[in-house]
Amino acid sequence: MNTSLLLSLADRTAALAVPSAMHPDVWQLGERLDAWARGRGLVLGDPDTTPLGRARCERLAARLFPEAEPDRVELFARWLTWTFALDDTLDQATVSGSATAVQAVCDDLLRAIRRGHASPGARPLESTLVELWQDTAAGMSRDWRRRFLGHLEDHRRGCSEQAVFRRTRQMPTPEEYPALRRRAAGPFLYDLMEPVLGVELPPRPLALPAWQTLLEDTADVITWSNDLASYGREAVLGDVHNHVIVMAAAHGVDPSQSMRRVAERIAALADRLRESAETLRGTVDRLGLAEHDREAANQVIGVLLNAPRAHIDWLSESGRYSPPEGSSAGPSGHVGLRLDGLASLR
Repeated sequence: MNTSLLLSLADRTAALAVPSAMHPDVWQLGERLDAWARGRGLVLGDPDTTPLGRARCERLAARLFPEAEPDRVELFARWLTWTFALDDTLDQATVSGSATAVQAVCDDLLRAIRRGHASPGARPLESTLVELWQDTAAGMSRDWRRRFLGHLEDHRRGCSEQAVFRRTRQMPTPEEYPALRRRAAGPFLYDLMEPVLGVELPPRPLALPAWQTLLEDTADVITWSNDLASYGREAVLGDVHNHVIVMAAAHGVDPSQSMRRVAERIAALADRLRESAETLRGTVDRLGLAEHDREAANQVIGVLLNAPRAHIDWLSESGRYSPPEGSSAGPSGHVGLRLDGLASLR
C-alpha cells in the first residue's frame, strides 16, 4: 500500500491539512482490543498474517474520538473490528459473488440481534455482534435502535449489490458508484458516534437535508481515500468496487491518471464538506433546540468534520491494506498473489 498520494493530498488541501489528534490511552486500548478480538475468536494465530490482525482499529477509534471516555472509544474500536471481520467473511470466494450467500450471512446476524441472543453453536461473528449490540443499545432510545438497524440493513443491501456486480463482472458507472460504495461501507458506524460521545441526536437535525448531505459527503471522502490506499490489492483480486478502477474504465485512462482524478475529487469534496458543516451548524442553532440537544448535534458534526483526516492518518499507520511480511509488491502498489485472497473494507 502506498499512502504518499493521500498524505500529499492532505497537506495541500486546507480542509484536510491539520493532522488528527490521538487519544492518550491509545496503547492501552490496543492491548485490550487485541485481547478481546483473540478471546472472541475474531483474530486467530499470528495477527500480522491477516488484514484484520494488522488493522490496528484502536488507532482509528482513538483518532476519531481523542477526548472521549476510554471505554467508549474501545467500544467503537470493537465495532470497527467486527465490521472488518464481516467484510472479510463477505469477501471470501465462496460468498463474494453470490447475493444469496451474502444475504444469508447478513440475515443470520440481523435475526440474532432481534431475538437478543446468538444461535446455538454460533460463529464468532454472530456471538460477538450480539455482545456488542447489548453493550451499545442499552442506553439508547428505541428511535436510535431503529435507525441503527435500518443502516445495518442498508449495509446488507449494499453488499448484496456488490455481489451481483462481481458475479456479472459488470462495472458500476461513476454516477452509480458513490451511493453503492456508501451502502457497502458500514453506514451504521456513523450512528455509533452518539453512544461513544454519550449523546443522542433529536429528530429535527436528523431530518434536515443538510444533515444527510454532510453524512454522505463525509462517507465519500473517507471511502474514496480508502480506495486510493486499497487499489493495489483490489486490482490484483479483480474487484471492480474501487473508485480508481471505476474512473479508469469510464474515462479510458491508466491507473496513475485515475488516481490523480480521484484525489482531485476528494480535495474538492473535502473543501465543500467544511463549508457544509459550518452552514449546518448555523441551521442547527436556529432550530431552537434545548441546549443539550444543540450541543449533541454540534459534537457529532465535529466528529464528522474531522473524520476524513483521522481516516487518512490511520491509513498511513494501519496494515490492513498492506501485504503480510514476505509478500512482494510491485512499483505501482500491486501486491503479489501471496496475499490471503480477501479484499478489504473500504
